[in-house]
Amino acid sequence: MIRSEILREIAPILRDQLVVCNIGIPSQELHAIDDQPSNFYMLGTMGLASSIGLGLALAQPKTVIVIDGDGSVLTNLGTLPTIGNNAPGNYILMIIDNGSYGSTGDQPTYTGKKTDLAGMARAAGCDNVVVVQDVDTGPALQAAIEGGQATVLVVKCDSGNAKMPVITMDPVIIRDRFMKAVAS
Repeated sequence: MIRSEILREIAPILRDQLVVCNIGIPSQELHAIDDQPSNFYMLGTMGLASSIGLGLALAQPKTVIVIDGDGSVLTNLGTLPTIGNNAPGNYILMIIDNGSYGSTGDQPTYTGKKTDLAGMARAAGCDNVVVVQDVDTGPALQAAIEGGQATVLVVKCDSGNAKMPVITMDPVIIRDRFMKAVAS
């Protein structure tokens, strides 16, 4: 499976959650598959979805699911110790690990070689780290939501992007409707 197929499969699970989605094509895919006001689409700032989601989880009680990529997490590894030492039970970081920088042309990341993001997360203090194959994402995500503890979910999948239109929604509208979803 590629990322868009995973997103299509978990869209019903995401629908009732606050979601912060990684920059670029992942946001485009989620937007095209199942646009929701409770989805915050990153249109800039590669590597910061996990940090933004952590701040949101700390600030309010609703479950926050961050959809991030291996390439983005690798650009901001400093976020893993912050998550490991501070993440509340309503925080789920789902790293879609396709071994590539998908939004910039599928150049390989080091997770396709020797780098182990799950091991790095554990070493950074993340207590609940789960590694799953693409086909098991839905049940693993549902279990993380129901588990009520901070979770790093590393989803191993194939590299590849679906052809999706760019998000033409104004960033201010994305922010405002997301803030309303957070407040409701």
